[in-house]
Amino acid sequence: MKKSPLERLMDTNSGLEIWWDSSPLIYTSWAESMVKKAPPDQREELGEQLRRFYDPQHPDEALFRGVTTNPPLSLKAIKSNESYWVQFVDSLIEQNPGIDKESLFWLTYKEVVRRGAEMYLGVFQRSQYRYGYLSGQVDPRFLTDKEKMVSQALELASLSPNVMIKVPGTKEGYEVIKILTSRGIPTNNTLSFVLPQFMAGANAVKEGLEIARRNGVDLSRWRSVITHMTARYGDLGDLRTEAEALGIDLSEGDVRWAEIAIFKKAYRILKERDYPSKMLICSMRFSPVVNGQKHCWHLEKLAGGNIVFTCPPSFIEGVFELLDRTEFRPQIDEEVPRDVLEKLLRIPYFEKAYREDGLTPDEFNKHPALVATGTEFSKATEEMVNFVAKRLAARCG
Repeated sequence: MKKSPLERLMDTNSGLEIWWDSSPLIYTSWAESMVKKAPPDQREELGEQLRRFYDPQHPDEALFRGVTTNPPLSLKAIKSNESYWVQFVDSLIEQNPGIDKESLFWLTYKEVVRRGAEMYLGVFQRSQYRYGYLSGQVDPRFLTDKEKMVSQALELASLSPNVMIKVPGTKEGYEVIKILTSRGIPTNNTLSFVLPQFMAGANAVKEGLEIARRNGVDLSRWRSVITHMTARYGDLGDLRTEAEALGIDLSEGDVRWAEIAIFKKAYRILKERDYPSKMLICSMRFSPVVNGQKHCWHLEKLAGGNIVFTCPPSFIEGVFELLDRTEFRPQIDEEVPRDVLEKLLRIPYFEKAYREDGLTPDEFNKHPALVATGTEFSKATEEMVNFVAKRLAARCG
């Protein structure tokens, strides 16, 4: 069978991982719908390619090496099978008289995380705990509440041995990452966009590991990834507005290079200094258009890296449609064009993001991309709370 574009990308480095960026609970129905939409003569081949990434009949053979989820993605999983989850929430209400909507939400969310993690236990066990982690995120409404995040993280970690805790790139979040690492709990540093955050995450992990080793903590089921929410850095922050104010003309390609440059530098530093964390990229875009051809530089320019790409369903559909003929070659170590980098370094928003000490931990919490993303995720979490609240009102009102 013909290899898919993502499989060809994996061929550029044996350590390159592709993760599923959604709840595993929706994968089968999504894959079936994608096959149905394909031309009849392509359905068999496409179906086989998608089964190679995850087959519920043979989960331990999945090419997907892990999963990223969060409350918004868990809400999509619930909405994809709403009648079932209505019954599930109603049963929780019956079992927990007097329960409030926030507690009901948390129980429901934990069940979505637990079931998703269970689907990847085969990958986790077959790889001897190297792969098969599912990222369960602490509530994004508590980005600066250290105690709340630690408490929620411990609950999520207890659901399954392959649950990795997603912790935000706030000042308090890095304190949480250090604590969790010291206990041998795997972490995913999310809501992170700039090099100072990535270094804070890498150092929090390093310090946490030192504590764990001194205390004889079992680290056999531990790993760490640091997420670059790449296009959210370029699209949600002040890159374009600052450039315009300075009279600097930024093309779409320049914006993509800004994101890629930050990732490449972080990757190089972690590799050179032997940090144990692995870089992960999400929020990728099909961009820019070069000579009439749409590219995905986030994939192409980082091919060959010992890194993680986490891909949501819609992005995978685009990869299969737009990059079917793309031949990936290792480019992770290639330099950013000098003229582009010099232009970008004239913009304070980029210069601070590209320098290790460009932002203080207090400034992490005020970064426009973090604020915008945190607000978006918090609203989606409230939607999930409202979903269970309606059931609570219907049953107890």
